[in-house]
Amino acid sequence: MVAITAWLAMPYVSALAILIDLSGQDMPMRQWLPVSVGQVTTRDLEVPTRHGVVRARLYVPKGRSQKTWIVVPGVHAGGVDEPRLVHLTTRLAGAGITVLSLPLPDLREFRIVGRSTDQIEDAVLWVTADDALAPNGTVGLVGVSFGGGLAIVAAGRPSIAARIDRVVSFGGYGDLPRVIEYLCTGRLPDGTVQPAHDYGVAILLLGALPHLVPSDQVAGLEASIRAFLDASIVDDLDPQAAMPLFARARQLSATLPEPAAAIMRDVNARDAARLGRLLLPLAGVVGGDPALSAERSPIPRAPVFLIHGAADTVIPQTETVSLAAHLRAQGHTHVSTLLSPAISHADPSTELTTRDVWQLVHMWVEVVK
Repeated sequence: MVAITAWLAMPYVSALAILIDLSGQDMPMRQWLPVSVGQVTTRDLEVPTRHGVVRARLYVPKGRSQKTWIVVPGVHAGGVDEPRLVHLTTRLAGAGITVLSLPLPDLREFRIVGRSTDQIEDAVLWVTADDALAPNGTVGLVGVSFGGGLAIVAAGRPSIAARIDRVVSFGGYGDLPRVIEYLCTGRLPDGTVQPAHDYGVAILLLGALPHLVPSDQVAGLEASIRAFLDASIVDDLDPQAAMPLFARARQLSATLPEPAAAIMRDVNARDAARLGRLLLPLAGVVGGDPALSAERSPIPRAPVFLIHGAADTVIPQTETVSLAAHLRAQGHTHVSTLLSPAISHADPSTELTTRDVWQLVHMWVEVVK
């Protein structure tokens, strides 16, 4: 009975260990969990796609692995070396999963465009065609933030639908124009107000620049906004280090002519309301491509797991609720959701209650089953 109980409990113990490790918190209970992290080897790859090669990194656990996951991070310039991505993929591989880290070139440039979905599709085809990378001929597809929304779209494409055994979205979305409307107004679909993060507005504003300023001002304004976004990413980790980067963004904006200069002043001032009024009329233009929204595309066949921060201000938590309802209405029978206060956007929160931990553990056991 003791052996059976231990066997039944082990998946939950392993899930708890992974979550503690990913949270970065120093919890005394971790040393009592009989879960070790396996050795991992890495190598960099170039994944061929119809839009050019994508630089990726493969994480291979020691011993035989029966699971292969492709991890698509969100909007971030760091690529395969981004510390949080490295931490996530290394820990997953340490649990016995072969992981391909696939930062998409356009997301690294703060662009959300349909060819990124094509590149996910092509990467799945490439990985599953190689028995050494995917022994079972299938992969799990894991997307984070805007990468989560794109991953769900890609998973529904007929060419790879049968090659995906699960789709996991952390802080993803179902309909990009609806996300843009939230970022521009702070209003959720039920009419309540949840102030939106200006970072998301600035990202999506990049796609609208050709409609907002003369063509000869687009490149300069784009470079200034990207400098601001780079500084914002650093600011989340080290505000002191971000100060010179914000100063550079202000310096670039000082060289801009009007009306680009006015837009950049609002970006530097983090005036999401003014920027939102510019972007909102262009929501359909910027985000209307069906290749960007799961609710405008064929649905996946594989089980779908949607995990979201309960008060996300970049992509609102209502996106997971709406997407789950859409998938079920379309006949999908295996959709699992979790809205958790233990997650801030796509990152673990610093504060975890026992109930929060248990919900995450239970979901994680289902994900890796």
